[in-house]
Amino acid sequence: MATMAECRSALDRLSDNLAGAEGDVRSAASLDRSLSCHIKDLDITFTGRLTGGRIQVLDTVEGPPPEKAEIRLAMTGDDLVALVNGELNFAKAWGSGRVRLEAGFRDLLKLRSLL
Repeated sequence: MATMAECRSALDRLSDNLAGAEGDVRSAASLDRSLSCHIKDLDITFTGRLTGGRIQVLDTVEGPPPEKAEIRLAMTGDDLVALVNGELNFAKAWGSGRVRLEAGFRDLLKLRSLL
């Protein structure tokens, strides 16, 4: 099971990957939205913003997200680490329910290039 530190490190690597992206991925990452990532097996939530092409983690709280972010992710810590390391395909994980992504319809359309 991934630790909280490993999950935080994975989010930092994901942020770096988004910042270095080009084309459609860079366009999708350029949204300015509140973001939460609930790590189900650790029962913690990282909260922050997707802004300027980066993920800014502002806080870590115990339990589910205290407020409804505009973009909401939920998964296990191992799945987060595997996604960022390229060992787990996001679209397949989302389709099978291993990863949950919730956002407004317009944001989902924009984020589809990240899938």
